[in-house]
Amino acid sequence: MSEATVDGVDAGKRRFLTLATTVVGGAGAAMVAVPFLSSMAPSQRAKALGAPVTADISKVEDGARVTYVWRGSPVWIVKRTPDMLGTLSQLTGEVADPDSQQPQQPEYITGAERAIKPEVLVMIGRCTHLGCSPLFRPDADAADVPGEWLGGFFCPCHGSKFDISGRVYKGVPAPTNLVVPPHRYADENTIVIGEDPTDTGAA
Repeated sequence: MSEATVDGVDAGKRRFLTLATTVVGGAGAAMVAVPFLSSMAPSQRAKALGAPVTADISKVEDGARVTYVWRGSPVWIVKRTPDMLGTLSQLTGEVADPDSQQPQQPEYITGAERAIKPEVLVMIGRCTHLGCSPLFRPDADAADVPGEWLGGFFCPCHGSKFDISGRVYKGVPAPTNLVVPPHRYADENTIVIGEDPTDTGAA
């Protein structure tokens, strides 16, 4: 056997070993990368501590409420109807903080609607008295809500009442309006709870 033939055999073996090593190494790298990339996603614990939560509101019907969880608290998203919004001006004298002077909402949340978009309310579902979760009572004739009522949220624990913007009624145990969390719109139907619009330059 000539030297040239021996060299050819050795070169073939080298190519085979190089190829085999590359394939095995690539597969191993992929197997290592999958759990590594998964670990970069926010864990359930991280979400509970404050990682942003994405909410799809594309299927929320008018007058309905959906609930998400952020920082261990329920966050309500209510798709308000024109009739619901029409009750706000009627309650200016009935609620304790009609213009939201108390810091229960981000600076970009203003007006009686307490929302970026008037028809979409985003609010933490915990009573500002002792932290109970109020009932959603959008109907003006809700039988279990005493006194003047045009729809909103009623806390059965101690009788606190809030209008459809979460503004607290006068003369109830709750001292302040319900809290509006930081949030922004990623697009027309997607809300990111836990981030301000300035976090990405989005409105």
